[in-house]
Amino acid sequence: MQTPTYAPTQLAAELRLPTNWLDYTILAIYFVVVLGIGLAARRSVKTSLDFFLSGRSLPAWITGLAFISANLAATEILGMAANSAQYGAYTVHWYWIGAIPAMVFLGLVMMPFYYGSKVRSVPEFLLLRFDKAAHLLSSALFAFASVLIAGVNLYALALVVEALLGWPKWVAIVVAGALVLGYITLGGLSSAIYNEVLQFFVILAALIPITVLGLKKAGGWDGLTDKLTARHGADFTTAWGGTGIGEANPLGANWLTIVLGLGFVLSFGYWTTNFAEVQRALSAKNLSAGQRTPLIAAFPKIFIVFLVMIPGLAAAALVPNIGSKESGLQYNDAIPYLMQELLPNGVLGIAVTGLLAAFMAGMAANVSSFNTVFTTDIWAKYVVRDREDEYYVRFGRLITVIGVCASIGTAFLASSFSNIMSYLQTLFSFFNVPMFVVFIIGMFWKRASVKSGFWGLLAGTTAAMINYFVFYKQGVISIPSDQGANFVSAIAGFVAGAVVMIAVSLFTRPKPVEELQGLVYGTRSPGMSEPPAEGDDAWYRKPALLGWGAVVLAAACYIPFSF
Repeated sequence: MQTPTYAPTQLAAELRLPTNWLDYTILAIYFVVVLGIGLAARRSVKTSLDFFLSGRSLPAWITGLAFISANLAATEILGMAANSAQYGAYTVHWYWIGAIPAMVFLGLVMMPFYYGSKVRSVPEFLLLRFDKAAHLLSSALFAFASVLIAGVNLYALALVVEALLGWPKWVAIVVAGALVLGYITLGGLSSAIYNEVLQFFVILAALIPITVLGLKKAGGWDGLTDKLTARHGADFTTAWGGTGIGEANPLGANWLTIVLGLGFVLSFGYWTTNFAEVQRALSAKNLSAGQRTPLIAAFPKIFIVFLVMIPGLAAAALVPNIGSKESGLQYNDAIPYLMQELLPNGVLGIAVTGLLAAFMAGMAANVSSFNTVFTTDIWAKYVVRDREDEYYVRFGRLITVIGVCASIGTAFLASSFSNIMSYLQTLFSFFNVPMFVVFIIGMFWKRASVKSGFWGLLAGTTAAMINYFVFYKQGVISIPSDQGANFVSAIAGFVAGAVVMIAVSLFTRPKPVEELQGLVYGTRSPGMSEPPAEGDDAWYRKPALLGWGAVVLAAACYIPFSF
């Protein structure tokens, strides 16, 4: 087992940015616009459906951009750039294998079940398919994971703001937390989604100049690859080099663990059952728009990899031994280092605003999904039932405050990881993968019994944690990196959950077939047979064509990085 050689709890102090009044003006304008969107959205919140799911009224292009923006958080900006600086071009796997196929599967296969069943959350689907035990366990696990992941975004934001702008951590946390709390409490999910659309374009405006100038500083693509090949070997700039079984590579994973652990288990577990993402699709105006939400998001996802991978590679080329104590910089410093070195004032303000927007988008996605699950799946079903609709809107606002405060408390759990992506992937292997195996078996096997959902979810979560904390961390098995351990934990959780579900189903009674309509593949519900809206016959409105187009385009992008 190998551990990071340098894992400080803050970014390098020498990364302070030369910001001036122009940069702070851009940042202030952004904050005002964000709160203004929250105030405007408040007028449309009249019912709990409006607050938690935007009244199921949003067009596909809005929900599609919000879907991808909700993922553009610490995972994407600092985390993926850190991944590239540490592991090289293997980062493309997190996009073209670890995202696109699962997003297409969600749109084409799973959204008809989610949307057609009219559930308000992903855990609620388990209540319909299995029983209260599976529903309550999945709700509790998701609520806990949401708070942890929102804490990652707050912690990452505090590190960046302290290092780059000189603000104390507590100031950064309070300001960001207050803004997210303000616009979600005011306008609910609609406010979060419209802000995520704005944040998507702000993030692109921040990443594009960093990518272009970083590549130029490193000597263009040829100069960049020559430097990295000389320093790290030829495999560092290829997607599949050195991934044969038994071969050594920077990622510490072979092609089998990449395809099964990342490409199937972790990827499908995250994109198809993570309510922070699925909630955006459930807010769409009809089933067709709900299906197209992840498919529209898949197209920018194909190209965003270049905006986070190239800065990480450039930082690795420009800073010898980045990630070690000798360099003074850790992998998470890749983006801030390039901002300091390359961006002039004005552009620097846009970049800082883009980083803050990314962290706020990720936190808002987790907070908005947390308040929905806690209110509708825990509080309204098991604590205070059958109250008037206005009560649950008020409680949703209250639990939003509690969720933000809890996220602040969990923020510093991320401090032990020098690569934020490793921490997030660890959480996904614990919480998302076991839920995915329960969903996939429940959706495709009518014989899966009502009791199997609870025991499969419990077994999968336990197996993933045991593999990581006992087998990997205690050195029982040798895995070269944290990321490799996450892939193996995900596979262990999936296999354990599947085996337990099948075993329990063979000895317990399944639900009657008539109760499975619209919940299992091969059955239909009224919502799933919804006729297309007028004008929905255009090719770009057809989910199947969009989905296959995204898969083909992602596969084509692999060609330059395959050798």
